[in-house]
Amino acid sequence: MTLAATSPVVHARAPGKINVFLAVGALQDDGYHDLATAYQAVSLYEDVRAYPADDFSVSFSGSVDTSGLEVDGSNLAIKAARLLARKTGYRGGVRLEIEKNVPIAGGMGGGSADAAASLIACDALWGTELGKDEMHTLAAKLGADVPFALAGGTAIGTGRGDQLSPALAQGNFHWVLAVAEFGMSTPAVYAELDRHRERHAADIRPAAVSPQVDARVLHALRAGDSALLAEALHNDLQAPALHLAPGLGQILELGEANGALAGIVSGSGPTLAFLAPDSDTALELQVALSASRLTAVRAHGPVHGARVIHS
Repeated sequence: MTLAATSPVVHARAPGKINVFLAVGALQDDGYHDLATAYQAVSLYEDVRAYPADDFSVSFSGSVDTSGLEVDGSNLAIKAARLLARKTGYRGGVRLEIEKNVPIAGGMGGGSADAAASLIACDALWGTELGKDEMHTLAAKLGADVPFALAGGTAIGTGRGDQLSPALAQGNFHWVLAVAEFGMSTPAVYAELDRHRERHAADIRPAAVSPQVDARVLHALRAGDSALLAEALHNDLQAPALHLAPGLGQILELGEANGALAGIVSGSGPTLAFLAPDSDTALELQVALSASRLTAVRAHGPVHGARVIHS
């Protein structure tokens, strides 16, 4: 994919994401669900710097608390580097330094962005020149959101979310993210969704085995119309996330009372994404949320996927 780096460090960057639409299919025999989602990459980034080394290591810094992150072989960035090394026959290692800005366990794909940026950085550092399709295949082995972190922009994800097709999006969408002080387990939220569907089986339509993205979402993205997109925002994981963390509902109400067109739980939560009509309203909303002692961050999308940053 790239030529070998001429400097002793390669800096790569990958974005977090918001699922502007997420439909979760019925529980399958293997314990998984098929998805239909519309991803948008937003301007909240993970920065990975890769240095030559004999073995594999990772360290963290950044604007979020990284003290609880694993730094051994279970870390997704280390897994990504080792997977690339095995695929290409590279015999050395890498020292990864990651500056995190995407909320941890926040439903925005921060770990997936780490993995995508690590793949790109190591490919450049080692000069392994892996092709785009092969890189995508490796990304899919690391997790459902990793291929999108590579691709960026706006895309439709099906299957487990890793079968991507680009989606046309015009203009800029302005977001304000309310970042929780706690994380949520994705498997726990999916398990709560299954229980929610069992509890309300008499009142709700059975989940489709293979869900589809609402056509209204695609139209709003193509038109670059924030108001239309706000009407079409949907996340099947929102109800179970709110059941597990009821306080999120009050924050959704607060955001919508202070200028947001709509708010939504991002992915499996607990980060809340508020869509604003313009940058001025986004700033006012950020101030209002901050005044309520919430951590609020502005971002826009769509943005590029993982890439090497040249100084």
